Amino acid sequence: MKIAFIGLGNMGGGMAANLVKAGHEVRAFDLSEAALAAAREAGCATFATAREACAGAEAVVSMLPNGAIVKQVYWDDVIGHAPEGAILLDCSTIDVATAREVIEVTEAHGYQMVDAPVSGGIAAANGGTLTFMVGGSDEAFARAQPILAAMGKAVIHAGAAGNGQAAKICNNMLLAIHMIGTCEAFAMAQKLGLDPQTFYDISSVSSGQNWSMTSYCPVPGVGPKTPADNDYQGGFAAGLMLKDLKLAMEAAQAAGAKVELGDHARAIYEAFARDNAATDFSGIIRTL
Repeated sequence: MKIAFIGLGNMGGGMAANLVKAGHEVRAFDLSEAALAAAREAGCATFATAREACAGAEAVVSMLPNGAIVKQVYWDDVIGHAPEGAILLDCSTIDVATAREVIEVTEAHGYQMVDAPVSGGIAAANGGTLTFMVGGSDEAFARAQPILAAMGKAVIHAGAAGNGQAAKICNNMLLAIHMIGTCEAFAMAQKLGLDPQTFYDISSVSSGQNWSMTSYCPVPGVGPKTPADNDYQGGFAAGLMLKDLKLAMEAAQAAGAKVELGDHARAIYEAFARDNAATDFSGIIRTL
């Protein structure tokens, strides 16, 4: 397919490259010349504007920083510039209300669209092992699924428009909570005289086992290799975790959901990210 890809940052660059590897013709745009150069090296055609990238595209994929930018790009550069009938896929993490608004407006202009935020960090984006949580109609999902499958290991239909974003923020709220709990447990175990590896060997096969422990251990040298083994660099930045937690709190308030632990996790990451926004979110263990 001829696919426009808008947003070639840490995640989008690897995703666009995987579409090229899958045999698609990728028309890429980003504000960063360095990102465009990397995209060209990966086999993408690059363009000076998002509108030019969208011209003639059968699909448009976006990976953008926030909801306001998503709206601006779709209002100004996609609607009326991508051919009517193109399938649109926004993989950004944004608020549920904006995702639903953008899908409603684009569909009114003759497009089909899904919200398809991702789970997995930079390594997963580069390796094509992302998980996509997809909101949208059955027909839109069916069209989007093969495109997303070229960039990920799992593509799951979460239901109606906006449900992809709902799944993403609920998932990441839970991730923040169990990462903090895992860090607290390791810190407490060590202060009680338990060797971290010994505690890992016990808890990883006991009822305390969780993803933050066995797949993303916050203690250097314990478990599989993680950002903790690289001085907490790479992976999923604390500033991005805070962004997702703020989105979760906004959604919880709108839905009337009680999320006391989620709100406490938001406060903890807010304090941590003031001076550590670029540090991997597992670096929260340093505060303990």
